[in-house]
Amino acid sequence: MIGLSGGVDSSVAAQLLLEQGYKTEGLFMKNWEEDDESGYCSAEEDLADAQSVANQLHIPLHTINFSHEYWERVFSHFLQSYRDGYTPNPDILCNKEIKFRAFLQHAINLGATHIATGHYARIEQHNGLFYLLKGADENKDQSYFLHLLNQQQLSYSLFPLGEIEKGHVREIAAQAQFTNAQKKDSTGICFIGERDFREFLSHYIPAQPGKILTPEGEVIGEHQGLMFHTLGQRKGLGIGGLSHHSEAPWYVVEKDLLNNQLMVAQQKNHPRLMSQTVMSGPIHWITQGSPSLPVICMAKHRYRQPDQPCTITHSDPKGASIHFNQPQRAVTPGQSIVFYQGEHCLGGAVIKSTS
Repeated sequence: MIGLSGGVDSSVAAQLLLEQGYKTEGLFMKNWEEDDESGYCSAEEDLADAQSVANQLHIPLHTINFSHEYWERVFSHFLQSYRDGYTPNPDILCNKEIKFRAFLQHAINLGATHIATGHYARIEQHNGLFYLLKGADENKDQSYFLHLLNQQQLSYSLFPLGEIEKGHVREIAAQAQFTNAQKKDSTGICFIGERDFREFLSHYIPAQPGKILTPEGEVIGEHQGLMFHTLGQRKGLGIGGLSHHSEAPWYVVEKDLLNNQLMVAQQKNHPRLMSQTVMSGPIHWITQGSPSLPVICMAKHRYRQPDQPCTITHSDPKGASIHFNQPQRAVTPGQSIVFYQGEHCLGGAVIKSTS
């Protein structure tokens, strides 16, 4: 059972499964009850694209609405993270709870032996254990978003695009004459889509304006809500043209939740933006158990970041401490830190604080 989203990646993945001899069926998931007048969500259009591809491939297309599961398992946590002053990554929790839990269970109930998605990642099995590897296309590798998967989920999963580069995927779609061959890749919040994020978030969390100040304590503006800003942010601050400051851009260097204040500075690598030690929540290890410490490995504290050498110095069920070899810029609480050894994704955790 392949998750057909209406996008080009899952469409090509479905064709590759058929070519590899799998008896394949598609499943379209609707996971957000959008306002039809909003213009942001495109579930109807995506379903039409998924159905068109299914028809071309001569495979059945099932549909399911996981909106309740998405709200309970993903979106409510997303909102609470913002209330707590964090900057969450809902795509990671969406993969764990919806695509590889709710979808997996539904597919099994329909008689599937495996599920497949259009993710750019790979799975290998050795000695009874399943390992998550980076996708062959370094520019599209999505193992970062899959690091919370467990052994059972990986044992049921197939990633047909793991060895393929994105450009070749487009070529396959064009050769197959899929109607979505040139469709733009989806961005924005998982299953919610592209929209005015500030306006969207303010529907669920009341904005609390506060002061914008410099590290020296000078008040230079007002923010509309800390939840609208993230560390290292440059655009959308609403400040500039201050007569007693240079024209250099301003960057968010700190969020003071207790006092509802946003601190900004005119240095891209301001000392308050740099940190070398990360305290995280408990680490999810993809293979069995926690390895012996210290663990010397590589890590990403945001997607598309080059791997950074680090040492995991402490790890227990309450949390972990990670020390980077070099200071890191804008390590953001609420985001995930994901660990690697070579191409192998070891697992990861949610960032809690830095020093």
